[in-house]
Amino acid sequence: MGVVRSKEDIIRLWGENNMYKPRVAKVTVNIGVGEGGERLQRAARILEMLTGQKPSFRKAKRTIKEFGVRKGEPIGVAVTLRGEKAMKFLNLVLEGIGRRVKKDSFDGVGNVSIGIKEHIMLPGVKYDPELGIFGMDVAITLERPGYRVIRRRRMKSRIPLRHRVSREEAWIFFEHFLNVRVV
Repeated sequence: MGVVRSKEDIIRLWGENNMYKPRVAKVTVNIGVGEGGERLQRAARILEMLTGQKPSFRKAKRTIKEFGVRKGEPIGVAVTLRGEKAMKFLNLVLEGIGRRVKKDSFDGVGNVSIGIKEHIMLPGVKYDPELGIFGMDVAITLERPGYRVIRRRRMKSRIPLRHRVSREEAWIFFEHFLNVRVV
């Protein structure tokens, strides 16, 4: 898809050929606490409550004395959502931010990153004084069908650049299918 096309041409092409139509591959939700202990456990409970999935703990890659972080110490929690759970959580997040995403949040290969300052911004989530308030990062990965050939074990192959989702196509996908205004 190296040729510059209009928005209408791209949407028409997606309708004609399903292999070109992007889809949400996964939604990754991350809460970085910066320390272990009780605060990290509360963040894990919030993430499990929001996503319905058990989070995995992420460890520090290196020691930073100024922040009191040691290498190998758990400092964050993350969850990867796919399929129906991913779309349900994505709609919840988009409602929480008012269905507006900045153009700078999109990268060149179909990834979108959104930051949420407080988890209580999401609709239907109430403040619990025992848990506190946490911010989170939400990363959405868009890809076309057939992308599996990069990750499979046998007969692994490459994907040409024209089959990757460009930044403009990600904008169009978000506007057309998810009713998001890209500003």
